[in-house]
Amino acid sequence: MSSELFEQQRPAWISVILIFIVSMLGFVVIGPIIGFILSMPFIEGGLLSFQSKLSNPTAYPELKIPFFIMQGSATFFGLILIPALYIKGFEKKNPFILFQNKTVYAQSVFATILVVVLFMIPNSFFIEWNSNLSMPDFLKGFESWAREKEDIAAELTTYLTQFDTFGHFALAFFVIAVLPGIGEELVFRGMLQPELQRATGNIHAAIWISAILFSAIHLQFFGFVPRMLLGVMFGYLYYWSGNIIIPMLAHFVNNGFSILMVYLYQLEIISIDLESGKSASPLIVGLFTIITFGLLLYLKKFHRENNSFVS
Repeated sequence: MSSELFEQQRPAWISVILIFIVSMLGFVVIGPIIGFILSMPFIEGGLLSFQSKLSNPTAYPELKIPFFIMQGSATFFGLILIPALYIKGFEKKNPFILFQNKTVYAQSVFATILVVVLFMIPNSFFIEWNSNLSMPDFLKGFESWAREKEDIAAELTTYLTQFDTFGHFALAFFVIAVLPGIGEELVFRGMLQPELQRATGNIHAAIWISAILFSAIHLQFFGFVPRMLLGVMFGYLYYWSGNIIIPMLAHFVNNGFSILMVYLYQLEIISIDLESGKSASPLIVGLFTIITFGLLLYLKKFHRENNSFVS
């Protein structure tokens, strides 16, 4: 898919760097600060107490709502509003250009949902493999640092996904599934991927580089590979469909299905624990890999026949 969003006058790599810096500034700095302010009405004990508790949030159940507000604010402002303002102000384009004159096919929607859910089985192999990866001796310092970050992230995830009420689940679903599905795809697929294609002259390089950046910003090395592979899949879905709604849907389904399964497990409605980190059996992984690959080939063929996509 060619870059039709940005003007050709600015060098592509400059555009890539600008998009990434602006988005990360919003995601890491501006969004969390606004979220901190918005969460103040939900804080007990005053500002200093809140700041102190944030150093160890998992010890304080009452911080869940403020934490979700800050996380949602980081995504909304950093990966949706600020990038949209960048498109409008720097590129002099309508931010909704990615959604204009784009046909959404029912077959594509159904196949996308199915392929995302089925891909969770093959990806479980990479999740378990990556989580147990061991570094050579000269990287042991980095491994210790990365493992500490991973443990903190895992503890925080467990804390945020212990749903006391349906309201907590609904808030988590919106912050973890809806907002990232829109914002991360807008930035990494809708904005960065076309510019990376223009910079490298190769769509496959653009998809993989964008996926690497997408995984890297999560700062979880022991989950890097499975998240990167998800990014690659989202990238090809965007390339084949030419429609940003398709990778947004895929991202939403991936996150939303996971959150829903965790909630149903906590309610003891299902017995599948997605948070166990254990891979399915090799036979199941192999079977679902073949099915997933077949569905992806179907989507590629379908969009080639219904769009201007050319392999």
